[in-house]
Amino acid sequence: MTDEKPHQKHKTMAKKKLRIGVITVSTSRYYAGIEEGGTKDESGDVICELARKAGHVIVFRSLVSDFKPDIRLKTLEATKFQVDVILLTGGTGVSPTDVTIESIKPLLDKELPGFGEIFRLESVKQIGGAAMLSRALLGVMNDIVVVCLPGSPEGVRLGMKILLPELPHIVSIATGG
Repeated sequence: MTDEKPHQKHKTMAKKKLRIGVITVSTSRYYAGIEEGGTKDESGDVICELARKAGHVIVFRSLVSDFKPDIRLKTLEATKFQVDVILLTGGTGVSPTDVTIESIKPLLDKELPGFGEIFRLESVKQIGGAAMLSRALLGVMNDIVVVCLPGSPEGVRLGMKILLPELPHIVSIATGG
């Protein structure tokens, strides 16, 4: 008999190399990119770097403005690339233009609120009470794991630190594997 717990068995059986889509939500970067022929996307770069270091492959990457229909369309476009995971960064704060979570929630079949709770718990250790202004979302849409992270590189690093060790396991469970 083995001492392996059920969640450990799922983890060992999970696919190790995930196909990931990355979407940066930022009106200012979006329009700067169009007008200047390119823009820096540090948070998107951090996601790609950390995901690749963890052995995953980026199959889709895009930049979109803070406009609900555009965010939804870009998210649905990413699904055409047979992604396992879609990671969005930006637009998760509390300003009137921060609409990423409101854009994505209606698309989800299931929401996993524990991710946002853990994110804020860890965030408070870094930035104190201002962590209550942070929103993060994890859910499943048509067997695809969807994650909304803050737009700051520090917020992305924290979110990826929490997410990456569990991501293959989450995908495995979400796809019935």
